Amino acid sequence: MKIKIRRYHATRVPSEVVQEWEIGEDMTLLEALTWIREKKDPTLTFRSGCRSSVCGSCAVRVNGKEVLACGYRPKEGDLVEPLRFAPVVKDLVVDQKGAFETLERAKAWLEVPKSDALVTPEDEKRTELQSDCILCHACYSACPVYETDPQFLGPFALTRDWRYVADPREGDPMGKIEAIQHKGVWDCTLCGECTAVCPQGIDPKNDILMLRTKSTQAGFSDPNMGQFGSFGLDF
Repeated sequence: MKIKIRRYHATRVPSEVVQEWEIGEDMTLLEALTWIREKKDPTLTFRSGCRSSVCGSCAVRVNGKEVLACGYRPKEGDLVEPLRFAPVVKDLVVDQKGAFETLERAKAWLEVPKSDALVTPEDEKRTELQSDCILCHACYSACPVYETDPQFLGPFALTRDWRYVADPREGDPMGKIEAIQHKGVWDCTLCGECTAVCPQGIDPKNDILMLRTKSTQAGFSDPNMGQFGSFGLDF
């Protein structure tokens, strides 16, 4: 079986090339990448960690779709590429700093904890799935809004923001709602690409809809609606 790998090296003259490799039939993509590095080319660069779809570090794109290399079984002719919308460090490794910075802008953490908050099993269940995020950044790579606007907070930050807005221990949920009004909750197109590629089954699209509901309840509205003006009929 043959697969192709898009490689990139940021030398003084950045170079990019697609190389083809012959691999065995019964192996995961991560096993294939490891075999190529150990047996064929020790310069091949990629990330890996747990090897069991828990850490998220081995996320790449195969034929234009984000996957975890440790859980994907290669097929003939597959094209393996790095995640999109992040600077490529080398080969399949990208700099994920930009995506992590969106968490700070969205205040996506327990910021003002209540000392007397009562957390019920129902409360835990409500945000259990969002807490399973493995920080693989696949959702950012798949996001068409992030492609056109790097300042967009993105599904990663917004779904984690909802996780804490819905947490009864958070003493200032409206502060988080306010933080996501600009380049955030209203800019999402609700295309669902982030949901489709999440290896944990998290649904950022639904979380963003919940945040929009909370935003409306707090008195915020979609600023983009004003761009369309008002329409009426004269009788």
